[in-house]
Amino acid sequence: MTAESAPEEPRPIERTVDLGTARLLPDIDRPRAWLLTMDDAPQSYVDVDSPMHLEFEYVQRLAHAADLAAPPGRPLDALHLGGGALTLPRYLAATRPGSRQRVVELDAALIDLVREQLPWTPARGGAEVPIDVEAADARAALAATPDGSADLLVADVFGGSRIPAHLTSVEFVREAARVLRADGLYAANLADGAPLDFARSQLATVAAVFPEVCLVAEPSVLRGRRYGNLVILAGRQPFPVAELARRTAADAFPARVVHGDRLALLRGRAQPVTDATAAPSPAPPDGAFSVGS
Repeated sequence: MTAESAPEEPRPIERTVDLGTARLLPDIDRPRAWLLTMDDAPQSYVDVDSPMHLEFEYVQRLAHAADLAAPPGRPLDALHLGGGALTLPRYLAATRPGSRQRVVELDAALIDLVREQLPWTPARGGAEVPIDVEAADARAALAATPDGSADLLVADVFGGSRIPAHLTSVEFVREAARVLRADGLYAANLADGAPLDFARSQLATVAAVFPEVCLVAEPSVLRGRRYGNLVILAGRQPFPVAELARRTAADAFPARVVHGDRLALLRGRAQPVTDATAAPSPAPPDGAFSVGS
């Protein structure tokens, strides 16, 4: 192949969207893989050709939970609060064909950018149900969702690098529980650092609604040595914690699953958050998640 006929390398794409500046940065090691950032904070990583490739560790943990939420291959009704570049919905479409998925993303211009540059193709041979993506506030969309309509509800909403206050309360989690079926799974991604006060309050909040709760995070985050992601999983029925622990321990960046008495010890005396007392998640320290220009 001559230099004249060589394909042009993908270039970064920058666009002003509703909530800030979005950038799509190509991965030079994977031909159709992109990192989405909002105001230089990483939001999503997507390989359009390989939706089962998950670059972010916390997304891998959410995927493990989704894998264990039902027998392999069984379609799920999933509600995703927070869209980004649709990494987890693409994964579910690949691993559980026929799943009915609804994605709620506040930033309409961001949805347009992702649709234009990283199109999702959920329908194969007409057999699969499309991924429905809508521009709406997560709490408002949740309130309008019918009772008992979801097998999986994923809350992964960040306004920039912080979770909005109205998505941290008992009232919000109760709405999530209402939407889930009896054997449904609630999965929430959050971020915190020492002394983990926000994470502890969120554990207390979720435990006030769901009888079964566990937490997945890297040991360094749990010990307060660095700021990072923590995933809360909850439901009305016991979850296969041992299998989840086995899978997360085998990841490139191993994580620990905390539940039972150890979870109660970690939660300590933290109290549930209500709409009246809710506050956004803490801002990350400088440089925690930023991507240089």
